[in-house]
Amino acid sequence: MQTAYAEFRGGVEWEGPSWEPAFLKNRVATYYRERVEKTWNGGHIMHGRQPSTDSIVLQSNDYLSIAGHPAILRAQAEAIEQAGNGLLMSAVFLQGSEPQPRLEAEFADYLGSEATVLCQSGWCANVGLIQAIADASVPVYVDMFAHMSLHQGILCAGATARPFRHNDVDHLERQIRRYGPGIVVVDSIYSTTGNIAPLVALTEIGLRHGCVLVVDESHSLGTHGPDGVGLVAACGLADQVHFRTASLAKAFAGRAGLITCSARFAEYFKCTARPAIFSSTLLPHEIAGLHTALRVIRQEEWRRQRLYRNARYLRDELSRLGYNLESDSQIIGLESGPEPQTIVLRDALESRGIFGSVFCAPATPTNRSLIRLSVNAALCGAQLRRIVNVCAAIREEVDLVSWASTRRKPHSTPVLCR
Repeated sequence: MQTAYAEFRGGVEWEGPSWEPAFLKNRVATYYRERVEKTWNGGHIMHGRQPSTDSIVLQSNDYLSIAGHPAILRAQAEAIEQAGNGLLMSAVFLQGSEPQPRLEAEFADYLGSEATVLCQSGWCANVGLIQAIADASVPVYVDMFAHMSLHQGILCAGATARPFRHNDVDHLERQIRRYGPGIVVVDSIYSTTGNIAPLVALTEIGLRHGCVLVVDESHSLGTHGPDGVGLVAACGLADQVHFRTASLAKAFAGRAGLITCSARFAEYFKCTARPAIFSSTLLPHEIAGLHTALRVIRQEEWRRQRLYRNARYLRDELSRLGYNLESDSQIIGLESGPEPQTIVLRDALESRGIFGSVFCAPATPTNRSLIRLSVNAALCGAQLRRIVNVCAAIREEVDLVSWASTRRKPHSTPVLCR
């Protein structure tokens, strides 16, 4: 098929469909010209080498290493054999005796919430929730590093975003004093830096000013708190934070999203939020897998303990080597800065068998791209030492001393619940 915009692959210019109007041709051509050619030198920042059998891959969000758990796989297989793909319909039609509402009740009991709603993904949960609780008259105070799904929810709601500086509770309060009560939206653990929100202070400020509180626990549910109930509950805030959301495609190794709420709100959400109405329900094997994953996460505390030890070891050792980490969790970001420098870092790591995930705009601010190392419970001592040795060996190759993150004042470690 011929193209009309410039796309370069191996030095060959392609032309695209003649039916494409100029505005679309120009938009796509700008991506290939400005990003692929000028910034990535004709390559792709996300796609470097392929891992080999002895590579250490730190890209998965399966923090507790349960994706291959025999009990979970067995439950999924049995559900497929018994129920197939189930009823392919919107969850708005489901009633209390069916598997998904029963699992919602289980999660509510687990999280100490009156009710929970299961969605198709964490993205759908966040977009649907903000769309259901905000409108043009409601200011939404959103941490500048909050997940993009929360920002997208604000757009879908037609609400006004009032960003505040990352983890800056004083700036948040000044914004609320200026614009009035609204919705405060944060992550408990931020997905790029791995640092933790000051949840107690944020909650106190929000409640004092009559705000609704939304906390995305995607990267703390299952990994933090007693039985993995997350940081909101660990900080004693379960009855003060109005809504907790999470992607279950992280520690729960499934594909779904979750919202904690009142029973009255759950019914309202299912009949109001566009993603809830116009997406199909979860499939039987997904529900069975999540049901078993919940049991595994509650019972196998040793997985959280190993995750803590592994993450602490890597954070301490990489900090000692001169990497300026903001992490206090299992997410470790090596912030190399501009995208060409991140490609250098990616190649240096991958050539030595260490594979992290590239995060760049729009997932990060411009010129603050990074390689994210997602630590998991299955890493052994030899693998951890190898990661540290590689990060030590590449410091000159990646010009660590010149990184803006290296020059910034070292990050001080926050207390989890303050």
